[in-house]
Amino acid sequence: MKFFDRWKKRSFEEKMDDLSQTVLTENNIKDPKQVEQYVVERLEQMIDITREIEEEKSEYRTVTSYLNDVQKLEDLPEPEKKKIADVAQNVVQLNSARNIFLNSEKKLTDAQFTQLQQEEKTMPDAIKRLSSNEIYQDTIKKDMKYLEREKSRWLLHREYLMHQQKSLKNLLYIILAIVAAVAVTLITLQLGFKVDTYYAWMVLIFVTAVAVCADYLKMLHNDSEIKLAERSANKAILLLNKVKFKYVNITNAIDYACEKYHVRRASELNQLWQYYMDAVREREKYQRTNEDLEYFNGRLVRALNQYQLYDAQVWITQAAALIDPREMVEVKHGLILRRQKLRDRMEYNVEEMKNQREEALKLSSKAGSMKPQIDEIINAIDRLMETM
Repeated sequence: MKFFDRWKKRSFEEKMDDLSQTVLTENNIKDPKQVEQYVVERLEQMIDITREIEEEKSEYRTVTSYLNDVQKLEDLPEPEKKKIADVAQNVVQLNSARNIFLNSEKKLTDAQFTQLQQEEKTMPDAIKRLSSNEIYQDTIKKDMKYLEREKSRWLLHREYLMHQQKSLKNLLYIILAIVAAVAVTLITLQLGFKVDTYYAWMVLIFVTAVAVCADYLKMLHNDSEIKLAERSANKAILLLNKVKFKYVNITNAIDYACEKYHVRRASELNQLWQYYMDAVREREKYQRTNEDLEYFNGRLVRALNQYQLYDAQVWITQAAALIDPREMVEVKHGLILRRQKLRDRMEYNVEEMKNQREEALKLSSKAGSMKPQIDEIINAIDRLMETM
């Protein structure tokens, strides 16, 4: 069996590295309400990861069952292998004749047709899910860009205000220095030259009071604006963290689906599905007159059922592997790679679950009245993980 070369994808771990750049620590969050919100974010992420692990384990068990079937068939005695191979040979030959009949303007490879045939019942839902995931991914990208701009805007505003505060402090010192110099001059004129400086003192006091008050009020206003900018930046970072986590998960789901079906986007998968449906309709015309193929397919399934395989039906579309050991090696290799990818994803998700749990527990003591509820949710997730 020949398969398309797979496009290179960023690993799940590399995508999560982007997320860690905007995670807030408890040192950044001083408001108890923000602590509660931050812990709730961790719990929501733990629930999302739990769902992903559950789905991955289900598929992992399915792939393992297929690998067990391969091992059972490889371990059969030679006489029994030959009986199955003889029936499979008829299936392969009849399929070959059917493919020759349908070979004109062929738009799908045998590998693509085989995979779509195996996934026939779930393909419409898979196409819809991939399409909706791509739309959701685009929406999340727009949200991320907006939140990045908001975060940068508030951080730059805070930096500008802090710089202005330094300038206002320096201006206050300059004002006081000038006032002191003028005061010394007035005292000198009054004592040394007997000059009447009463009105000059009044003007000096008035101007000094106005300048100092204006400077001080501006500094107070800037302090309030700095606190607002910090709160707004923290809020933007919290939201950005949540959105990035969702983006990582949805992108991972899209990448896995694209690799699984050897496509780059949902439109390509839908096109392949349309080609497949057209091919099926053509094949059905021929298959109605091909009773021999149906007969040998039944014989093959019955022959395989006696070995208590997880799915004997799947070997109808992979009968060549029952004849040629090299084909069986390719089938086994593909399943092993698929299972390894699932194992890697599960291991990473379990590790991420531990990290989120540790962070939630670390901050739960600062969550105030929500601590009992948070502990209860964490315990529920722990129990669920134990049963999975």
